[in-house]
Amino acid sequence: MRRLLAILLPALLLMTACGGSNPAAEPTSQSAGDTSKLDSVKVTDNGNDKAPGVEFAKPLSVTEPTVKVVVEGDGERVKAGQTAELVYVAVDGNDGKTVEDAYTNGPQPIDLTDELKSGNQQIYNAIVGAKIGSQIAFATPGNASASPAASTQLVVFKLLSAKDPAPVLDKPEGETVTPPAGLPTVKEDDKGIPQISVDGVAAPKELISQDLIKGKGAVVKATDTLTVNYVGVNLVGGTKFDSSYDRGKSTSFPLTGVIKGWTQGLEGKTVGSRVLLVIPQDLAYGAAGQGEAKGDLVFVVDILGVK
Repeated sequence: MRRLLAILLPALLLMTACGGSNPAAEPTSQSAGDTSKLDSVKVTDNGNDKAPGVEFAKPLSVTEPTVKVVVEGDGERVKAGQTAELVYVAVDGNDGKTVEDAYTNGPQPIDLTDELKSGNQQIYNAIVGAKIGSQIAFATPGNASASPAASTQLVVFKLLSAKDPAPVLDKPEGETVTPPAGLPTVKEDDKGIPQISVDGVAAPKELISQDLIKGKGAVVKATDTLTVNYVGVNLVGGTKFDSSYDRGKSTSFPLTGVIKGWTQGLEGKTVGSRVLLVIPQDLAYGAAGQGEAKGDLVFVVDILGVK
């Protein structure tokens, strides 16, 4: 969703300022803006792997963010709280030329959470209650004063699926694994928080990713967003520099947005696992470090959920 949100962000902020109508008890997809501007939009579906044909009366110009279902699907209605998957194509409102074809990247998820609802209510309302297979048109105003001038952009996204989110665990669950000798040792304190000892542990020559508890949940993919609890210490000295436990709650992040040692060390692991990571500095924050995290690092990561 990152590229799509980059296209829509200015409009989303404007829509948030404008507010929106309250969703009905049995929500159906809600339009926004002057939808007559989108009456000429015609979409020729080419399946889920190829961008559709998009035709409309040119030039297309809107003065406010405008959203409308232009083709209704025949699937189940999307529900609040689900994760929807979609593909989209963005075109220029002046000449209809493709700005971005995201069909080549495959389906992208969007979480229909209260956070999305409060931040971008019209997008939330357009998707919640829409039927799977629907094509939704979203037009964002241009900016004539920009250099160069920006025309109206039209994004057409297709809803491919929607599913309930997988449950997030409170703690790791699975089979206890005895690690080999020579690694940092991990014990839980009386509150169940992992405590890491690095006494006598040699600097790693390569990344070490060792299960301490082997979960039985979904396998982590490099493109996933994880929910975890974790503790991190420096290998030299064992000083703790970060802990989600200290903040009293788990944290979520895309696996593509963290240090390489996490991305490489957690891909292929399973939900429910507790993983010991011993990370050389070149896969962490380099020789300079970051804050109190310096040199080779050690983490214990509890994988509680994935999406």
